[in-house]
Amino acid sequence: MAADNNDRLDSDLTGARLDTLAVRAGQYRTMETEHGEPIFTTSSYVFRSAADAAARFSGEEPGNVYSRYTNPTVRTLEERMAALEGAEQAVAMASGMAAILGVCMAFLEAGDHVVVSRSVFGTTTTIFSRYLKRFGVETTFVDLTDMAGWQAAVTEGTAMLFVETPSNPLSEVADLKQLASLAQAKGALLVVDNTFCTPILQRPLELGADIVVYSATKYLDGQGRCMGGLVLGRSEQMKEMVAYLRAAGPTLSPFNAWVILKGLETLRLRMLAHCDTAYQLALWLQDQPKVARVYYSGLSEHPQHALASEQQSGFGGVVSFEVKGGKEEAWRFIDATRMISITANLGDTKTTITHPATTTHGRLSQEERDRAGIRDSLIRVAAGLESLEDLKADLARGLAAV
Repeated sequence: MAADNNDRLDSDLTGARLDTLAVRAGQYRTMETEHGEPIFTTSSYVFRSAADAAARFSGEEPGNVYSRYTNPTVRTLEERMAALEGAEQAVAMASGMAAILGVCMAFLEAGDHVVVSRSVFGTTTTIFSRYLKRFGVETTFVDLTDMAGWQAAVTEGTAMLFVETPSNPLSEVADLKQLASLAQAKGALLVVDNTFCTPILQRPLELGADIVVYSATKYLDGQGRCMGGLVLGRSEQMKEMVAYLRAAGPTLSPFNAWVILKGLETLRLRMLAHCDTAYQLALWLQDQPKVARVYYSGLSEHPQHALASEQQSGFGGVVSFEVKGGKEEAWRFIDATRMISITANLGDTKTTITHPATTTHGRLSQEERDRAGIRDSLIRVAAGLESLEDLKADLARGLAAV
């Protein structure tokens, strides 16, 4: 039954801050006046008439058409993320990799050239170096922090710069303002994977990026429950993304969209806790004699610490470090832990540990791993929300086994 005052059902979010947007943006209550966001588990929608159906399919009238690309639960997630990111529009997809491939399919064509950081996620490297190459898109990989290298790599045919910052797993930080200026001067798009920071810690669009992509599987969900991806930018660009989604169908399920919506409600609180624990672990690891090097941009010794402090409001929840030795010592360390989860996922309430050279970056050649700095002695820890002292105790078990 509808309420007497329908205008009162939906929140007035004029001037609302991030914490409020993360909880309330994008929700429009139905005639049932529900407090929580509903899950619309429907594949299709009923039209008032044949003319109504024709108008919606053609785009002459707004409204739901088919859940492959229009679903109210998914739309709530898209509008909430757009509000958090400061984007005109967001498009949700089935996974982070689906989002990255979608951007490439929507904005690249045969003969285009792309410049990509060597420090991106291993599967992202595979997309650019293997699959896009088959369709006539050439890619040049450069060091994330080498601006001279980026400038030298750009050609007249460069259509896109793609960067992940901070990088996975070494926490390298790109200067987004400089990259945005370079892209704009060459008429190319700057695409930023902001998965590690989320809009709580970094807003690339405000720094000049054109498009932001996410693996919502990570921090946006926050509890390792489901897969999801997002692409955000200007409405004119997102029309291309919607057209690709409509044709190709890498669709985010309504249930997964709802789960990620629930994750967004606690995003800021979790990100602050992840950052604090990661920083404390990084300091502790620095003091361990069996640790050769720690990678965390929150440490003053990190080469891009000043830049990270300038363009991020926090340093993230991922700490990587090298043990003294090689793969055997790294595996001994990982296997000796008894609480931390051995899994390649991150952004979870549960702390995770992995060996990047044989998991997330295992499909790369030895030469590609060497160029990206992924050594056999490297271990990645994504700090969760457990007790800091318990995490130290478990990592100490690993150190004892090296």
